Amino acid sequence: MTVLIDIDSHEHHLFSRAPSGAYAKEPSGSRGDCLDIGLINNMSDAALMSTERQLFDLLDAAAGRVCVRLHFYTMESTPRSEWGRDYVRRYYRGIGDLLNRSLDGVIVTGAEPRAASLTDEPYWTTFAEIADWARENTVSSVFSCLAVHGAVLHLDGVARHKLPAKCFGVFAQTKTRRHPLMQDVPRTFRIPHARWNEVQEEDLTDCGYSVLSWSADAGADCFVKQQRNSLFVHFQGHPEYETQSLLGEYRRDMGRFLRGDNEVCPTIPRGYLNEGAEKMLIAFRQQALSDRNPELFADFPADQLAKDLSNAWRLPAQRIYRNWLRYIVLQRARRLHSVREAALAAAPIPPHRRGRKLVAAPSARLARSPNPATTRRLGYKE
Repeated sequence: MTVLIDIDSHEHHLFSRAPSGAYAKEPSGSRGDCLDIGLINNMSDAALMSTERQLFDLLDAAAGRVCVRLHFYTMESTPRSEWGRDYVRRYYRGIGDLLNRSLDGVIVTGAEPRAASLTDEPYWTTFAEIADWARENTVSSVFSCLAVHGAVLHLDGVARHKLPAKCFGVFAQTKTRRHPLMQDVPRTFRIPHARWNEVQEEDLTDCGYSVLSWSADAGADCFVKQQRNSLFVHFQGHPEYETQSLLGEYRRDMGRFLRGDNEVCPTIPRGYLNEGAEKMLIAFRQQALSDRNPELFADFPADQLAKDLSNAWRLPAQRIYRNWLRYIVLQRARRLHSVREAALAAAPIPPHRRGRKLVAAPSARLARSPNPATTRRLGYKE
């Protein structure tokens, strides 16, 4: 299938990523055939477009036979430049529109922390409204990085902890339990992380969260909890990252250090570079520490470093998101079946049919979950 973009203007950059406008809005009448997924993009202006691209490409690779329609939402309270405000005005809907509808799923991105306390972030009140809304109005919700820390704090009082150094690199994760989201994911796999804070496994398990993957170097990675109507899925890492995302983040942090915007010289991402690239970056970092000068930034060897980068996390990321979409499909079918069963049970029996055995209509039987045909078509095992 394909990923459809629910944006009125075809000037958006994602439309150019497919031939012949294949990612244009869906034809009329197909609404029931697609999963409606919302993207609440809280990233900074510089990362708005790249985040859209990363999640679009990941969903497109993961969808398989599932049709996905992607809707963009923005928190108006997120600080933005004039360019950023104009961009989200053209392509995004406000949270007021989101709170007045239901979606099959939602993905809430993180952001760079601005305040020492999450509750002091400028968008905190709106974020809390989104988390409360998602519990009632989605089948499943994905939270990433800082959004993870906000969700568990708001809903369960789990506080984040400041790390002594940035958790930065590509780290080995181990599956810790069987779960539909982890189907066909290798027992050990690698995921990028880039964060200054963490929520700890003991605090999560004490509040009823199930940790699905864990790293000796990065702690809890993916964990889940049923929050009323919605399965909340949390990633402290970034399965959506592209091959060069960590390199771009390191370059940004180095620029801030050289300009004096940040007093901490960034550490080199672990498990990401080959030996030659790592030596090159070590040499540049030593030069930055010995001669801190903004002009040095022009010599950052981005092109040389990017040549031999590899993406070890793409396949497990695709499988996790594939499983997430399939989970939504099957849960939506279950709920539809329950509604139809309730309607059949509540409907009066016509006099001429009293005493006869009632058989559900084919449409109701098709909605029953688990549906063997649907399960086989999706390749899904519970």
